[in-house]
Amino acid sequence: MSASTDRSPQREVHCADAIPWMQARGRIAGACAVTSLPDVSEVGLALPAWREWFLAAVQLIVAAVPDDSAAIFFQSDIKRDGGWIDKGALVMSAAEAAGARVLFHKLICRRPPGTLTLGRPGYTHLIAVSRTLRCPDVLPIPDIITNAGRQPWVRAMGVRAAAHAVRFARDQAGAKIIFDPFCGVGTVLAVANRLGLDALGVEKAKKRCEQSRQLVVTAGEV
Repeated sequence: MSASTDRSPQREVHCADAIPWMQARGRIAGACAVTSLPDVSEVGLALPAWREWFLAAVQLIVAAVPDDSAAIFFQSDIKRDGGWIDKGALVMSAAEAAGARVLFHKLICRRPPGTLTLGRPGYTHLIAVSRTLRCPDVLPIPDIITNAGRQPWVRAMGVRAAAHAVRFARDQAGAKIIFDPFCGVGTVLAVANRLGLDALGVEKAKKRCEQSRQLVVTAGEV
């Protein structure tokens, strides 16, 4: 599965548990991963078990793409028992254990700057890691992304924010396929197709899996 100039971009979505799916599939040629890992409330694990699951999942995602490609993560911190869990730090720790280094770390505003929030951060981490790819000194992604764009689902990343990641994958990592192992309703997949790349997703929930096959974004949204 790879993008071609003489056909429309393709989209392939598997209804499956992403962890065993990635373990069975192995490395995906031409792919760059763009994804958001599920929160502890979504996976049915106690917090310590979720933390270990999260770290292992990041390492699997890094292993799923070629060494000279990248894995890009959207992650929002969570608050539990009066303390914050920095999911950006978890991503970077797991990536380092997998032999990757951070290419960039940006922030996406979930609320207008200066807004007071209750129990959830007003921002999301956008972190890219790679084993061998180098990030250019001048990168056309702002450090603070204030307009995340439309959210097709309450837990989805914004369309414009996803477009920043997909363009980096296409223009800097040379990706032909965008891989999202936790694709939800398919925001990343739809953005990838709109920007001319094939898309490969995995989603455990049947309803969201069907939605991810159908979601379309417009040229004006990206």
